[in-house]
Amino acid sequence: MDEMKHSHIGVNGLKLHVAEIGSDSSPAVIFLHGFPEIWYTWRHQMIAVANAGFRAIAPDFRGYGLSDIPQQPDKTKFADLVNDTASILDSLAISKVFVVAKDFGAKVGYAFALIHPEKVAGIVSLGAPFVHPNAPFKLAFPEGFYIRRWQEPGRAEADFGRFDAKTAVRNVYIMFSRSEIPIASENQEIMDLVDPSAPLPSWFTEEDLSVYGDLYHKSGFQTPLQVPYRSLGEKLEFSKHDLDDAKIEAPTLVIMGEEDYSFKFPGMEQYVKSGAVKKYVPNLEIIYLPEGCHFVHEQFPDQINQFLLNFLNCNKY
Repeated sequence: MDEMKHSHIGVNGLKLHVAEIGSDSSPAVIFLHGFPEIWYTWRHQMIAVANAGFRAIAPDFRGYGLSDIPQQPDKTKFADLVNDTASILDSLAISKVFVVAKDFGAKVGYAFALIHPEKVAGIVSLGAPFVHPNAPFKLAFPEGFYIRRWQEPGRAEADFGRFDAKTAVRNVYIMFSRSEIPIASENQEIMDLVDPSAPLPSWFTEEDLSVYGDLYHKSGFQTPLQVPYRSLGEKLEFSKHDLDDAKIEAPTLVIMGEEDYSFKFPGMEQYVKSGAVKKYVPNLEIIYLPEGCHFVHEQFPDQINQFLLNFLNCNKY
């Protein structure tokens, strides 16, 4: 990882951390992380695409990793992250880019593609198909569903606060690596779904965990609880762009791990496998990995890198 370049870019009043590797003159790929992740989650993919002749860029979102924490984390919105992404690319003088994203980072990537279609050469999303506001299903979960719990101010902070940052990330990584949707019982907290003796996934090392733990110790969890969890109902509003009627026109690849718990959200598998998603993303290819979990890019990096490079080379600008 020594060849990775790290810098901070002044963006919308904050200094945002950006990791990158590859020649400035090469076609650019921006990697957008999810939770409980940081730029480091893309370590395998960044090196692979750089070795293949691309420029890999991975920011930490505001309030995550080595990026500045907003003065009012509880006021942070998805729209801020979309604007930050555009500003980072402008600062780096990148006029066209491939977007690679996972988890809530895909929502940022899709919004960026809707607002700036001329800047997007293609999109690769891991485990997160584009869910249009008019999509024919709505997610409904019981009170103990982890997102509902983490949307509750105070309760989530108390749950996370029982542990140091490294242990909190460890618990979430183990929980999210499973195929079951995380749902707690009435008198149980979400963190209690993970037994303290449970091992890390075989593909995620203690060294990896230490990187995450150190950076979440720095950033805390206040911004991550706000975006994505407490901002999920936000309607992305941008002048001159009616997102309700928009389509993702860029070439798009979605890689779905069939053991990813989020693929088991009510209606999600039907939405994807029936082809309903293609109404909103007409130029869409979907690859299914039967054993793939929520962190498929870390679980099977060689396979994901090959799928990614095939897509980038087929759509190279």
